[in-house]
Amino acid sequence: MLNSEVLYERLTPSEFKTRLQKAPIAYLPLGTLEWHGAHLPLGSDFLQSGGFFKKLAQRVGGVVLPPLFLGPDKAGEVDGHEYYGMDWFGYAPNPPKQLIGSAYWVPNELFSAIIEAILKQLRRVGFKIVVAHGHGPSIDYFYKNGEELSRKFDLAIFTLLRPEDEREEDMEFQNDHAAMNETSIMMALHPDLVHMENLPRDPNEWPLAVGGKDPRKYASPELGDKIIRYNLEKMEMILKDRLLSLHA
Repeated sequence: MLNSEVLYERLTPSEFKTRLQKAPIAYLPLGTLEWHGAHLPLGSDFLQSGGFFKKLAQRVGGVVLPPLFLGPDKAGEVDGHEYYGMDWFGYAPNPPKQLIGSAYWVPNELFSAIIEAILKQLRRVGFKIVVAHGHGPSIDYFYKNGEELSRKFDLAIFTLLRPEDEREEDMEFQNDHAAMNETSIMMALHPDLVHMENLPRDPNEWPLAVGGKDPRKYASPELGDKIIRYNLEKMEMILKDRLLSLHA
């Protein structure tokens, strides 16, 4: 019987070997430590992708890696102070504002080097498929470089949002920033970490550095469950099909 434990760091060598032989899939949560509104925790990127990957690994097999909390993003300097990511949200023509707790940014070149090092190590230990998801700009890196990385490291590489997919925006996984989509997913996966009471009560006051549909109006645990089920079913089909081709 396959051990139900799916987290890399908790597996013994023999447990790891068994899981790898049955399904050589590595799941890489692309996390950040980043402002996700006043109502969500700073680690929301990983809490969503990592929570989803645990469910997917239990259905399909494979191993979930620890989160990568470093990532690329928009960056710039004003008056000698560097700002990045959501620091720039909604301030034009006003200057950006450093948001509480955001501590994750690395330049594109360093992020690329980190990802290549991770993929090299994953291929070395025997993985053949990598699924990466989480922080938007980190996912964008895989969009742009996925085919090249796949050839270079002899890996099949996926994200949950794929350029060739037909768009079903409400069902996409992590397609906004702390708004309807991400808040709903967090409500479903980690309801104890969602604090809607921290958002402005005035519907005309937009929550600071939240991007997407208003979570106060549209987010719900029911929607989060629906998004999770949709993506589990989609990725289960994709990955099982790829596993069959590996064993053919």
